[in-house]
Amino acid sequence: MITDITWTNKNFSQLTTNELYDLLKLRIDIFVVEQTCFYPDLDDHDRHPQTQHLFCYQNDVMTAYLRILPTGLTYPDYISIGRVVIAPCVRGTGLGHELMRVGLAQCLKYFPNDTVKISAQEHLEKYYNHHGFERVSDMYLEDDIPHIAMLKTH
Repeated sequence: MITDITWTNKNFSQLTTNELYDLLKLRIDIFVVEQTCFYPDLDDHDRHPQTQHLFCYQNDVMTAYLRILPTGLTYPDYISIGRVVIAPCVRGTGLGHELMRVGLAQCLKYFPNDTVKISAQEHLEKYYNHHGFERVSDMYLEDDIPHIAMLKTH
């Protein structure tokens, strides 16, 4: 477990301008530029009053981010975690697993009675299995990238 990281969790109206810029830059740098996936990142889900934005900084650089979406926003019967991203400079350090552990704790805090469903890139299935997610669909293409639906088992 990484212990020298301070995690921040905010809804959209609590984000500073710099935090918003940094999280959008990190998401675009990875999902659009690195993965060459052109998709509408700004989907209005960020602004929902119950959406939670979880992130951390290291040396003044945002290095990890995810968002938690309330039931009904992505799935009618489930909350969801999405836009899970780790900066290239800290990959392989365990930060991704710490991000998911903290994210799931925030799910329990803000949505204690809800099941988590995700649309995961298929190659990350084992990563999500490690955190209690089980595959519940065949592979499908989302933005031309193989994905699978997964549910968090209790």
